[in-house]
Amino acid sequence: MTKSAGIFRSPPLARRIERVSPFLAMDVLSAAASKERRGDSVVHMEVGQPSAPAPRPALEAARAALDSGTIGYTEALGIAPLRERIARHYRDAYGVSLGSERVIVTTGSSAGFVLAFLSLFDPGQRVAITAPGYPAYRNILEALGLEPVVIPLTRVDGWRLTAAAVEDAHALSPLNGVLAMSPANPSGTMIGPGPLAALGDACRRLGLWFVSDEIYHGLTYTEPATTALASDDDAVVINSFSKYYCMTGWRIGWIVVPDPLVRPIERLAQNLYISPPYLSQVAALAAFDGVDELEAVKAGYARNRALLLEELPKIGITEMHPVDGAFYIYADVARFTNDSVAFCRRLLEETGVAATPGVDFDPTEGPHYMRLSFAGSEEDCRQAVSRLATWLR
Repeated sequence: MTKSAGIFRSPPLARRIERVSPFLAMDVLSAAASKERRGDSVVHMEVGQPSAPAPRPALEAARAALDSGTIGYTEALGIAPLRERIARHYRDAYGVSLGSERVIVTTGSSAGFVLAFLSLFDPGQRVAITAPGYPAYRNILEALGLEPVVIPLTRVDGWRLTAAAVEDAHALSPLNGVLAMSPANPSGTMIGPGPLAALGDACRRLGLWFVSDEIYHGLTYTEPATTALASDDDAVVINSFSKYYCMTGWRIGWIVVPDPLVRPIERLAQNLYISPPYLSQVAALAAFDGVDELEAVKAGYARNRALLLEELPKIGITEMHPVDGAFYIYADVARFTNDSVAFCRRLLEETGVAATPGVDFDPTEGPHYMRLSFAGSEEDCRQAVSRLATWLR
């Protein structure tokens, strides 16, 4: 604090804070919660959060750990049994042989991105991301003093990032890294095995780090997702127990990195987080034994997806990105608005349907898009369509 004429004034905040935008999905969630506290009915389609609890084996393991006594620190990279089980998951799910020493357990995928960006890039370096895309990418990069380079996705490319688009962006002004997500948020659109391998090839040829966000793996409806590690052993892969495993609030995820990155990231993790939460790690290890429950939850998402894909066009919402996976509809609402923030605000106030404005994911084209999450119940989806139909007439 500084003192001037008897008045204490705070010193200025770091300038980087001004470049970090709010996460609008969370702002909508807050507004929806306020509406509910007033006694109003809300259909939550704004946040990407499973409505199902963690699978029973995870809950039972956590209870047993609580009963056993002390919940303490673990190794910064995570407990060995969990790292080994994640490595086995890559062999079982993808046929990829992976040493557990390359697996780093993190406090959610969010901490994974921070650790990855800090270890891969120096301040001022340029990292390609997509529009539309997960807004926290842009904001984390900005907060760390990195430059996000937005590559717009196009209808011609099926709303998917391509190797050619990366090469063009790099030729225009050199990049240092590329971040891709498949299945994607906000759309659920997936990059197939060939195009994903081509992205990795382009990054290796251009000398760029390739970061693959795979947190919606397991939640696909047309064909299985492919890990970048199947074609690129040097890719940095980030995943999480939040989505398929229904463990958002447990804040537990992982990164797979090349061998030379393990110790540098360990040093960062030791100092930034000490360790991932022990209780969440125990639960995550047991979650692998809850696949039957998780597949039943996924079947519910599939029914919700089918319902929305059938019913939304009937009420005038006909244009949307391919919904290959995840649990989102990214819909073009240009026939109704060019201000998705105001549109979603009115939608919540007047109908109780909470949706996320597209500007959260794409500041340029997002004003005429909105995202609907179908991670809730079938009844929620039916209610949302019914209320939307009446409101849009």
